[in-house]
Amino acid sequence: MSPAFRAMDVEPPTKGVLLEPFVHQVGGHSCVLRFNETTLCKPLVPREHQFYETLPAEMRKFTPQYKGVVSVCFDEDEDRNLCLIAYPLKGDHGTVENVDNSDCEPKSKLLRWTNKKHHVLETEKTPKDWVRQHRKEEKMKSHKLEEEFEWLKKSEVLYYSVEKKGNVSSQLKHYNPWSMKCHQQQLQRMKENAKHRNQYKFILLENLTSRYEVPCVLDLKMGTRQHGDDASEEKAANQIRKCQQSTSAVIGVRLCGMQVYQAGSGQLMFMNKYHGRKLSVQGFKEALFQFFHNGRYLRRELLGPVLKKLAELKSVLERQESYRFYSSSLLIIYDGKERPEVALDSDAEDLEDLSEESADESAGAYAFKPISTSSVDVRMIDFAHTTCRLYGEDSVVHEGQDAGYIFGLQSLIDIVTEIIEESGE
Repeated sequence: MSPAFRAMDVEPPTKGVLLEPFVHQVGGHSCVLRFNETTLCKPLVPREHQFYETLPAEMRKFTPQYKGVVSVCFDEDEDRNLCLIAYPLKGDHGTVENVDNSDCEPKSKLLRWTNKKHHVLETEKTPKDWVRQHRKEEKMKSHKLEEEFEWLKKSEVLYYSVEKKGNVSSQLKHYNPWSMKCHQQQLQRMKENAKHRNQYKFILLENLTSRYEVPCVLDLKMGTRQHGDDASEEKAANQIRKCQQSTSAVIGVRLCGMQVYQAGSGQLMFMNKYHGRKLSVQGFKEALFQFFHNGRYLRRELLGPVLKKLAELKSVLERQESYRFYSSSLLIIYDGKERPEVALDSDAEDLEDLSEESADESAGAYAFKPISTSSVDVRMIDFAHTTCRLYGEDSVVHEGQDAGYIFGLQSLIDIVTEIIEESGE
């Protein structure tokens, strides 16, 4: 059993951070949780941990910033709802570094997340006291949400209307079905192992969506091969079949998840990996086009910056020796919420009066601010099956470039270029 999955001897925790579901997770099977506004955490896998601690400097701008390791414990109430709390490790070299906790709840309160609803839990009360006090209200309000979740889990592509009143980003909390699914599965796994241990190691990573008001996220599974060198024959065969039956084998990339805000209709569109596996090459291209379309027009200003970053990443990976990024994904992220640019001689009051609705209605009357390269993010994630000769312990050592991953990047570059040309740019 690896150190990551062994009960840890740590001192009794004195300060913890309540972990929430990360609502912008659109792909993958490992649960990603929100530590604070700028930091996420996910279960520690030794190989991925090693990657983040040893990755080449020129790759860092294309991966999330690694911020350390925490110990995660869970508690269960009488309704079998769980909450997860992160604590710093005691005397461990991976103790949290460079993590800003300023936006976390004060020590007197913890934000408690259950499978059903958010609540505030006073630390003076025991979990049982709190459960008794709130159980009646919680049961009354939870039935509709549970029915909704069951429907969402069965949908491969769905549209979810978002009211225009209020802050759009604050309304995304319960709407992402994939993050809900991953979170419930993680809680269930921890619950099943409760007899053996109640402490887990999680790694802390940069929240790539934190600077966007309404993040649009595309998760792409990269490469022509997905199974690691340590995969069983059964798992390897299963991964090979998935690649052969999808666009992975043909163009070295397939859609693994997508979240897009469509300003024209005020809807969120989600697409999961099961739909992505069914796409033809033409279908993949259409999905990529849809990712950059806001329901009214194609966000052409995003395509050039994305193309530039893809070409730069390809150049970086072509210089890496021995790395194989099996089952790794590539994220493309941008803000679905555009800001209209008002004439320079406009009064301050005019700027304040420009509401969301008036901006939508007057979209043709305002010029939108040009998008800089930094406004679109391209990052590699998920390195649980990455290998390199520098690791020193792998039975298989590869030489040269990761040709499958680079092939997928070139395919993306070609498709984005086609979209640019066909859209008149």
